[in-house]
Amino acid sequence: MPPRAPQRRPATPARRGPADPVKSLMHHHRDLCERAVSPLEIAAGLEAHGLTDRTAARYRHRDVFALAEELYARTPARPAGSAVAVPPPPGPDTEARPGWTLLALLPGAACLATAGLLLVTEGALSGGARATVIVTGALLACLALRFCLGRGPLRAPEGAGRAGMYACWLLSFAVYGEELIAQVVSGGPDGPWEAAPAPLLGLTAAVAPAAWCAHFFTVQAHRKLTGSRALEEFGAGVRPLLLAAVVLFLCALLPLLFLADLGLGGTGTPVSAAALGVLFFLARLLAAHGLPEPGTVALAAACAVEAAAPALVLAGRLPGLEPLARPVHALVAAGGPGSVPALACGAAALGLLLHASAALSRASAHTHPHTGA
Repeated sequence: MPPRAPQRRPATPARRGPADPVKSLMHHHRDLCERAVSPLEIAAGLEAHGLTDRTAARYRHRDVFALAEELYARTPARPAGSAVAVPPPPGPDTEARPGWTLLALLPGAACLATAGLLLVTEGALSGGARATVIVTGALLACLALRFCLGRGPLRAPEGAGRAGMYACWLLSFAVYGEELIAQVVSGGPDGPWEAAPAPLLGLTAAVAPAAWCAHFFTVQAHRKLTGSRALEEFGAGVRPLLLAAVVLFLCALLPLLFLADLGLGGTGTPVSAAALGVLFFLARLLAAHGLPEPGTVALAAACAVEAAAPALVLAGRLPGLEPLARPVHALVAAGGPGSVPALACGAAALGLLLHASAALSRASAHTHPHTGA
């Protein structure tokens, strides 16, 4: 018998991809979909992984929000017995508002009480007693600031890294830096540096307005997030909110600095202290939204510029290195000793504002649970 001819199977077209692209995406981001308690968290997570509204079109959806809603709807519900604790959905925590508001007032109150005590007892206390009052007031202000930054809209859930070390340098330079620059430029340093505590008093009093401006920004950004239907729409709505929060804080900071300078007998303009306050505000706002690294870099850059100014002047006294000191001499001649910290902090604050306008316009920056925000 002749051998049977082998039967040929009908040719099937090669499958170039899954018939349901959303299913493959859900499998790739399975942990994200299972942990999410709202579609907004999935949308923010997809955005953090690089998905945009254009990418969502390849999954047959008009934007990332619509894609996140389908992923959330198609994720199987957990059994009642295997439910795990999940963080609450992002949103403002208004119940804790009185608590963090009171804490935000404590640093300024501690500095104001210390300054008032020193003014009242001027001439009555010895040098050692006045030094004890200053150290005690500084410790109380630091403790109050620590408690304030641990709660409310200024709390950094992931920590602030080395920003505290750079902040101490900047605050010390705000008190002693102008006198140091003036003595170095004039051929010194010749003696003890005269302290200018007005910037410190004004900045600590501005902690409360900073907390309220951060609360305003976070609440309004969350409302934009819940009402947006596209990532571009959300980003376009958040950038003006960030600028408004910065302007509001600056409008509250300038009068406080002016009153502090007036109350302590100063006559200087608080330009450098205002630039430092805006720099602190932006750095802490980014840290409160889970982005501490840019603020740390900006603070470090401001410290480097402030430290480089007297170092260049001193180096310019060596033979052949005179050109190193010319930029600092020209800057001080044009704007006074305060122009050095004003330039350092102002440039750092401007760069940080540009970065924050891009970083805080992403939905993923507004999905971390905040206390008081």
